[in-house]
Amino acid sequence: MSRDDAATHTDDRPTPVLEARRLTKSFGHVRAMVDADFELMPGEVLAVIGDNGAGKSTLVKALSGALIPDQGEILLEGHPVHFRSPLEARGQGIETVYQDLAVAPALDIASNLFLGREIRRPGLLGTLLRVVDARAMRTEAKHQLDALGVRIPDVRQPVESLSGGQRQSVAVARAAAFGTRLVIMDEPTAALGVRESGMVLDLIRRISGRGLPVVLISHNMPQVFDIADRIHIHRLGSRVAVVSPRTHTMADAVAIMTGAATPDEVGGRSHFDERAGRRDRPGVQGEPTSRALPGPDGATDHGLPEQESPR
Repeated sequence: MSRDDAATHTDDRPTPVLEARRLTKSFGHVRAMVDADFELMPGEVLAVIGDNGAGKSTLVKALSGALIPDQGEILLEGHPVHFRSPLEARGQGIETVYQDLAVAPALDIASNLFLGREIRRPGLLGTLLRVVDARAMRTEAKHQLDALGVRIPDVRQPVESLSGGQRQSVAVARAAAFGTRLVIMDEPTAALGVRESGMVLDLIRRISGRGLPVVLISHNMPQVFDIADRIHIHRLGSRVAVVSPRTHTMADAVAIMTGAATPDEVGGRSHFDERAGRRDRPGVQGEPTSRALPGPDGATDHGLPEQESPR
């Protein structure tokens, strides 16, 4: 699907939860976004992929209120919005989970979940003296973690005592608790191992299963194709295509992303069909593995499948 095709609405399509039209942002002589479009539909997991320097972070910052675009418009459920700060975006139900975890290590889990939105004690203690209701926060934090299947024995333990995956789970649970319209996740598994990454991906599935749409920015192609309903491909500051794992393979997505092929030149073969064919191929055992090794310029590769050698 081309950018123009993806931006064209039909009467029978639902209204996007979040939409951007022709966003442009320049930093001096560098144009980080050039007429960038974006659409997040209700209930979906939308992955955003692109090479280093493609403008993904600039797009996400514009959508979450971290920067103001020079041109273009952003619509929330069909209504124009103008975010001047992340706080304004949060006030509209848009929560963001950042790659650097954005948690306070010295505070306990409950305090992190309600960071900046603490529950106050009833009466004058809360309204006048602003005393925090620690018991209510612990009870609600336990409820939120249980609802997402996060297994942490005691919400009173400090976050610094948790593993990387558990810390990210706390950040994701906080976003799910207060994100009434959508959740944006910026490389949530970048610093995690395989097991911890699987934990975060399970959380994303549970959040999506509750009807909350998720935007996932990631370089990990196997994870993207495993969890995304649609994939937004960003290149040179704008959207060049929106594809689906049901119609495109990882090789197709990387070819579009790097400019090796146009959207019209690839597609027609499901990622799931390709994976099944690889499993059935003689001499190849098990699932394909992936890797992310640094290239000559320090960037990682795109997690393309690597076949296991026959034993």
